[in-house]
Amino acid sequence: MTQYLLAVQLVDGEPAPPDDGGAVDALNQEMVDQGVWVFGGGLQARSTRKVVRVEAGEVLVTDGPFAESKEYMAGFWVIKAPDLETAQGWAAKATKACQVPIEVSPFDPADG
Repeated sequence: MTQYLLAVQLVDGEPAPPDDGGAVDALNQEMVDQGVWVFGGGLQARSTRKVVRVEAGEVLVTDGPFAESKEYMAGFWVIKAPDLETAQGWAAKATKACQVPIEVSPFDPADG
């Protein structure tokens, strides 16, 4: 089975919708029960992020985020699914639970 990243996308300046009655917790449990759950979690505010890079042979640590964008990843799931269509089905459930867009990215099979 391929692993997929389901990335929760928020827009800077727009508040995240509240979790309506535990919908995300219920989805997490469904993923565990169905055997697709690998790992998942929410990320702290963008202001807490750091970027680590090498420049001229020196390691530099700067305040994040790395990309200047209005859209950003606020949380994620890593799931295992037999195909992209199945992963998109889980993303559909995730977008309903979170009420925000979910980006689906397959992992490179050479990495696993």
